[in-house]
Amino acid sequence: QVQLVESGGGLAQPGGSLRLSCAASGFTFNSYAMSWARQAPGKGLEWVSGIYSDGSDTYYKDSVKGRFTISRDNAKNTVYLQMNSLKPEDTALYYCAKAWGTTPYPRVSEYDYWGQGTQVTVSS
Repeated sequence: QVQLVESGGGLAQPGGSLRLSCAASGFTFNSYAMSWARQAPGKGLEWVSGIYSDGSDTYYKDSVKGRFTISRDNAKNTVYLQMNSLKPEDTALYYCAKAWGTTPYPRVSEYDYWGQGTQVTVSS
């Protein structure tokens, strides 16, 4: 069965960095786009960043452009999110998600499997 397991969350200071990982199994990883989404306390789930199945292109929510970088290693069935220059408003539970197809659409409805999430807290 499809499994997505996130790791790498934790506490960071404003301006700091964290690297999230998502290990995937149970499907042909290099055939599907992957994305990261997040849910802040009291708010809805929002798409953050996505990457094509072959890693050829990436997309970002405006508020994280220039600070976050998504990447994938298809040999390791893993997708990453490097987060730099973190802000308190980045505090959220971060999820990785498998797309229905090869394109990482910026809508959470376009994803059929989700991990359990990893908590990111940005605070001094």
